[in-house]
Amino acid sequence: MRPFSVSLLRHITAPHTLTAPLVTKTRCLHRGIFAASSSSIQSPPPGHSRCAPSRSVSTGFSEHQVQDLCGPELRLLNKLYDGLVGGQRASLAECITLVETQHPRKKELAQVLLQRVLAYRKEQESQNGGKPVAFRVGLSGPPGAGKSSFIEVVGKMLTARGHKVSVLAVDPSSCTTGGSLLGDKTRMTELSRDMNAFIRPSPASGTLGGVTRTTNEAIVLCEGAGYDIVLVETVGVGQSEFAVADMVDMFVLLIPPAGGDELQGIKRGIIERADLVVVTKSDGDLVVPARRIQAEYTSALKLLRRQSKSWNPKVMRASSQTNEGIPEAWAVMQSYQDAMLASGELQRRRQAQHKVWMWSLIQENVLLHFSNHPGVRGALPQLEEKVTKGAISPGLAADLLLKTFLSS
Repeated sequence: MRPFSVSLLRHITAPHTLTAPLVTKTRCLHRGIFAASSSSIQSPPPGHSRCAPSRSVSTGFSEHQVQDLCGPELRLLNKLYDGLVGGQRASLAECITLVETQHPRKKELAQVLLQRVLAYRKEQESQNGGKPVAFRVGLSGPPGAGKSSFIEVVGKMLTARGHKVSVLAVDPSSCTTGGSLLGDKTRMTELSRDMNAFIRPSPASGTLGGVTRTTNEAIVLCEGAGYDIVLVETVGVGQSEFAVADMVDMFVLLIPPAGGDELQGIKRGIIERADLVVVTKSDGDLVVPARRIQAEYTSALKLLRRQSKSWNPKVMRASSQTNEGIPEAWAVMQSYQDAMLASGELQRRRQAQHKVWMWSLIQENVLLHFSNHPGVRGALPQLEEKVTKGAISPGLAADLLLKTFLSS
């Protein structure tokens, strides 16, 4: 993977202009850049140049940003941006596909698009008195906790109240094949047909905490498309849920009535990050165990240090089947949002999250460059063999590989 375009990176935050100059650069992609089946740059049709000059293209990108963009690229970015801010779900889906790609050139285009969406969102927040225009809620829990059912019931209730709800559902990827089922839409049939809702399943691809590296960017795109409630459903993997907690305003833990005692909750390392714990499936014969689990987790929360000065985590019961406790759970989420906004803690939390996510991406990209380094790739098989035979320690092998990486 080649480095990010220096020209795009240097000028990506330059002020906006209304008209782009004559674009004559030939480094571009063909119109088929967003075709899902294309893994490389497509060839242009016979008789057409790969990048025809574009004269006075109307755009909202800065003059410097478009210096490396050809006419077709610029028109596609403008089309995606206009459709996104216009609330078109198809354009939002295309934009998320663009930021999820691993193609080097498409990743550059995605960053240009994201910068414009960020500027648009910042303008909206300034008009809102500096307060966020959307509420981000992360939901996690063990498999079978009823996360998808809970999200569908809450989502339908919110859209009926006039909200626009987006759901970013992260599905686990197979360790053997690397594939994902991406079946959350099939479990949210009613919500998926709602025109005020948008559901986007994404593969976890082995990332820590069940959150893809582009989930944060997908949240920004959803907010730019006018969705004021963003729900992020993650893979319930135990001790890695801090990943989603570092990109949302509120972290909700969903646990089934048979989820073990409060000690199990503390051991998993999740409950200490939860702003709200919801005991699901609290209906029928499970009401009594649900009440017991609620009492146990309430006691467990008292033993943990408070994360916020403005909020005490709460434990509630709810049933997606009978809708009991669903409106009350959303009322608690709204109370949390109001308290955090009034104290200014929500804004400070988002600022801290941006820094955390930046370092997360830096670590990921450094590891990628390390793995692709020619010297490392050459020395790796021999050192791996020595480690497996016990000839050298894993620590020494790591030091030798790092020295190889840093010496060239």
